[in-house]
Amino acid sequence: MKRIRLTRHAREQCAERGATEKEVSEAIEKGGRENARFGRQLCRCNFNFGRTWQGNTYAIKQVAPVIVEESDEIVVVTVYTFYF
Repeated sequence: MKRIRLTRHAREQCAERGATEKEVSEAIEKGGRENARFGRQLCRCNFNFGRTWQGNTYAIKQVAPVIVEESDEIVVVTVYTFYF
């Protein structure tokens, strides 16, 4: 597996949206992939959550990093997080 590098923006979005870098890496390695704009890919992976986020309790947290795959590394451009 190639090295995974998060941009500063992606790190900020992780903190703001409640994702960890470990979850981002797992989403890239094990999650499904779909094409995104500008030749990028969106990876999706669901995690058991069972906790409260911003005043609501959710069973599942979906972490969805947007990546660009370079020849020597995977660059995470941003990270979306969805709660169900």
